[in-house]
Amino acid sequence: MRESQCRVLCTARKCGLLKWFSLKVCKRSTFLFAVLWFGSWLLLNGLLLVHRNMFSDVCTDDKSRSILQRVCEEYQQGVLTGDLCEDLCIGGNVEYKRCLYYENGKKVMVADWRGIPVVLKSKLENFSSYEPFGFLDYLDTPGNTGVQEELTPLDVVLYATLEIKNSLGLEINVNMSLPQLWGQHVREQGWVYSQAELASLWALLQQEEYTFLRVLQDLSHHVAKVVGSCGHFYAVEYLVAGHAWDQNIFSVDDSSGLDQTSWNGYRKPGVDRDRIHRIALSFLDMVEHFEEDFSHHLHLCDIKPENFAIRKDLTVVAIDVDMAFFEPKMQDILEQNCTSDRDCNFFDCVSKCDTHKRKCDSKRKNSNLQVICEKIFRPWFSPTVLGSKAGLPLQVELQSAVQECAETEGGLDIEYGRAIRQRLSRLLTHLLQESAANKQAQEHIRSGYPHTALNF
Repeated sequence: MRESQCRVLCTARKCGLLKWFSLKVCKRSTFLFAVLWFGSWLLLNGLLLVHRNMFSDVCTDDKSRSILQRVCEEYQQGVLTGDLCEDLCIGGNVEYKRCLYYENGKKVMVADWRGIPVVLKSKLENFSSYEPFGFLDYLDTPGNTGVQEELTPLDVVLYATLEIKNSLGLEINVNMSLPQLWGQHVREQGWVYSQAELASLWALLQQEEYTFLRVLQDLSHHVAKVVGSCGHFYAVEYLVAGHAWDQNIFSVDDSSGLDQTSWNGYRKPGVDRDRIHRIALSFLDMVEHFEEDFSHHLHLCDIKPENFAIRKDLTVVAIDVDMAFFEPKMQDILEQNCTSDRDCNFFDCVSKCDTHKRKCDSKRKNSNLQVICEKIFRPWFSPTVLGSKAGLPLQVELQSAVQECAETEGGLDIEYGRAIRQRLSRLLTHLLQESAANKQAQEHIRSGYPHTALNF
């Protein structure tokens, strides 16, 4: 009897264990299924987000034409205006060529304006995406129909000055005229501005690059020239930019009026190396200009070949200045919380972390010249590129100066940076002089006159 009871009890215990085990396995399976489902959902949404980000801003001709068509519709409705609008929307004197790139909302295209190539730019696609000019809201309120005529050019300039100060962190002379800020001609009669004019100017001033180029328009030959605008789009001179490929060096093509020349093509037949030395001197002139010719030091925080171009006279021009900041703005950007020096790197503008205060130093540690030496000059004057010329005394000294410029620990202070810049300039000038002497000697030989001290 007891034996049979024990058997029954054991059987019951086994069944209980089996039920408990089955229940546990079922719960675990349910949990694993839920985890797998949630993981799959996250992965799918992540892929959709990446796909949307990758392909929503694809640069296409159809989309670019559609954007410009929308600008023209708003111009015809009296929403926006500009000195480019009539030719773009009515006269047919602006011919769209191609889409250059879309990046973080920014739209950049190439067009011909009366036969002259220009680049059309806007930070945002739609005019309505910009903050409206607050004074216009006041004008639209009941009982203020006549107030608009009281808004003089000086009032507009004062508003614009505040916006520029906020955008660039730079004090602007109030005597700056509205045409300097906008490019439009001040009207002779009444000096009254329409809402479309005010709204268009305000949309342009919200774009740091436009403001920067306009402010420096008559002060620097090292920035691209703004030639016109329509609403929130502005046109700048078209110049041949550098390329990230080809060892991070530039190319000069026929559109700039020069023979096709690779900037790293020292060993290619027919390449005029003097051009490269002159362009390097122009880089040095630009560095000096940005450091010493303004009331505040101008910092370039995104130095790469694509952001520079050259004119026919071999002047280096900054064509993408979204990441250019005057000293006051630079200090605001750099001064942030940190735990190490890596937290104080803002693209090419580097600061140092005070670990006791857990705050980045507001002063930049490196310099424009140092980054140019590292990213432009070092690959440019490397022995690999120079080939057989690399062992010549002046070239060896130039390589040494470039290396010292790029690798100076702790950055270049003002005096030391100036000394390095002058040293580089002297070496490049001597290379040009040496090349000119060699060409003169070769010319004498080809003309049948031996080059001796007796031949004057």
